[in-house]
Formats: sequence, structure tokens, C-alpha cells
Amino acid sequence: MEAKEKADHLLALKVMRLTRPTLSSPAIVTTDSSDLPANLLNNHLKSNVATVAGLETIAAGQFLLLPQSFGNIYLGETFSSYICVHNASSQAAKDVTLKADLQTNSLRIPLCGNQADLTARDLDPGQTLDEVIHHEVKEVGTHILVCEVTYSPLTLTSNRTSFRKFFKFQVLKPLDVKTKLYTAEERISDEVYLEAQVQNITLGPISLEKVALESSHLFTVNALNTKPDPDASSVFGDVNVVPQGACHQFLYCLLPQPQLIGDQRLLSGATNIGKLDIVWRSNLGERGRLQTSQLQRIVPDYKDIRLSIQELPNLVTIEQQFEFRCKIVNTSDRLMDLVLGLEPCNGLAWCSVSGKQMGKLEPGNSLQLSLSVVPLNTGLQAISGIRLKDVSLKRTYDYDDLAQVFVTQLPQSIQC
Repeated sequence: MEAKEKADHLLALKVMRLTRPTLSSPAIVTTDSSDLPANLLNNHLKSNVATVAGLETIAAGQFLLLPQSFGNIYLGETFSSYICVHNASSQAAKDVTLKADLQTNSLRIPLCGNQADLTARDLDPGQTLDEVIHHEVKEVGTHILVCEVTYSPLTLTSNRTSFRKFFKFQVLKPLDVKTKLYTAEERISDEVYLEAQVQNITLGPISLEKVALESSHLFTVNALNTKPDPDASSVFGDVNVVPQGACHQFLYCLLPQPQLIGDQRLLSGATNIGKLDIVWRSNLGERGRLQTSQLQRIVPDYKDIRLSIQELPNLVTIEQQFEFRCKIVNTSDRLMDLVLGLEPCNGLAWCSVSGKQMGKLEPGNSLQLSLSVVPLNTGLQAISGIRLKDVSLKRTYDYDDLAQVFVTQLPQSIQC
């Protein structure tokens, strides 16, 4: 970027973005010697500096091409720029200072020349004042680099003069991050699972160097993105390359801190999950970093009583009794006097006593409940029909489709 000054200014200002080169491949266009162009295109391809001698037609060579324009800059990357103030006149300039600020939609960030003890320089004809600035961009949208040069011409009658130039560029979004949260309500551990989908929306491939979940102080996190082998290597390999437009998925398990497990009143306030920290590199190693905002979860509404399955077989046999164990938690702030009720459900027959007194349950306390069932039909059967009645308030809590169990046929006897 270059700012053209008026004729009455002694100094010229030039700005160049510092970025890595790109890979340039030759365009493969060939013809047969019997065609009208004959060997014209073939000879032109052989003279291309980006080709490999003897392998011109298979695009085996790639050439490093210096940036010809400002290029794209993405959120989380470091904006580096070279600023040059050049005295192209025949007169000397005294007390030359350079000031550069970056203007975003919400902030004005000083980059150089804002120090109180800034020392001015004198520039003779042909001399330059150079500055290299670096800034990690943290906002998308329009950015304006504001450069101001102040100096005094070497004349007795002239006063101190200055000029200001503006350079505008756009910061683009590199990644599209989508998250989904799942709460394991049937588990006593109150685990929370986070699924993160990271899509590359840049104009080229990138390598995901790090995708980590920084959990809040309320949870501990376990990444589930490794293979079940002794080395515990990543499911994406040693180098996690994401082509343009592609999406990779990551899974994390969050476990509440020990003091929160089982306490529904404390868990209801544990809404902050944490944030994702993503580090990537472009095809030539330029580094970028992106952090999401704090992820929030919606705490399940357990009403006054929470009923969860603790132990349940996955596979049972038809007409053979099996047992499962439940846990009842009083999530209200009052004493409850509970009575168990069991209603018929399709495909299953209860072998436990309905109308059983469960006793009084203090707020925040829990009790264990074992129930027996005989499956009547094969296939996937849902456990339903459990009712808990609070005698004091005469309020009934219904629990249907609490869990599912797969029922198989009886094994056939071997006939001789």
C-alpha cells in the first residue's frame, strides 16, 4: 500500500504488509505437434520457471510467489506491516515522527509512535524512517490503519507540518464453530458431553494444531478424540489437515467437581461450561488462534424429584425376570413423604409391589430403589409407568420412557 503525497510535502509514506509467499503452480496447457499451434505452447511451458525439467506436464513443481496484493487476513492471525517514511526531496526534514493506530469498529489501538518519550529524527535527502508493527486481530469487519507523519522543513520561516493517511482492509472469519451439549441425565455422575464442529471457511487448506476445551472451575474435562490404542493417537492423525469447506468434529466429556455431584441445587447454577481454544496454521505455517465465548448449558428441569437409572441390563430374555436400580433425589426445598406407584406398560410386567411407602426424604437427599420386571414381548421395550406421589401435597410425578431394554427370544434347545 502506498500513499501519494501532495507536491508540497517533503516526505513520502509507504506501507507494506509482511506476509509469507504463496505456492504458484504452472498452468498445464499442451498441444500436439500436428495441431495448428504446433509446439508453441509446449515450449512456453518448458520455459516456465515453476516447472521441473522433464516433468513439465504433470505439475510436479511449485514455485514460491511473493505477495502481489494485500491478500486476506483472518480473525486470530497477526497483522504485520512495514511502514516507511522516505525523504525523496532535495531538502532535509527535521524532527520527523511517525505515529500509527489501528481503528476497528469499537476500538482505536495504538501501534507505534505513541510513547511519551518518543525521539524525533532528522531525515536528509534519500534517508528513511522505518517501523515494523505487529498486532493480533481480534475483531472481524473493517479495519483502518491510520498513519500520521509530523516533521519540520529545514527553513527559517516554515512551521511544523504533518499529514495523515488511511489504509483500509477487511478481517474475515476463518472458522465456523458450532457446538451441541448433551446432559447424561440417567447417570449419577451428571456428565455433560460437548460436540464441537469446526469448519474451515478460509480460501485454502489449514492444519488444526490445537482444539482444546478450557473448562470452567465447575467442571473437569476429558477429550474423547483419541484412538483406543496404547499410543492414544489422535483420530485425525499426526497432522490434522482440514481442506477448504471441510468440517471436523470433536467430542469432550465434562464431569462436575466432586462437591457438585449429586447436589441438584448446586448443579442448577453450574451453567458455564468453558470455552474452546483453537490454534491453526495455513499451508505455509502462518499461525492463527481463535477462542470462543463462554459456552452455556441449559440445566435440565427435574421439577421437585429426580428419578434416574443407575443399573440396567442392555440385553434380557423374554419371560425371564430381571432387576434394575434407580435413584430418587429430592431436588425441592421441602420435606417429601413418597409413595411408589407402578402402572402397566406395554411389553413389560411389574414384579414389584405398587403402593409401597418410600418414607420421608429430606431436601437434597436421595434413596435407592430396586424394581423387578418380566418382559412379555421381544424387541426394544421402554420402561414406563413409574409414579411417585407426595402424600403431604397429594402431588403425583409421572416417569415414562425412562429407559429402554432390548428383549430377545429364549435360546433354542439342541435336538439330537
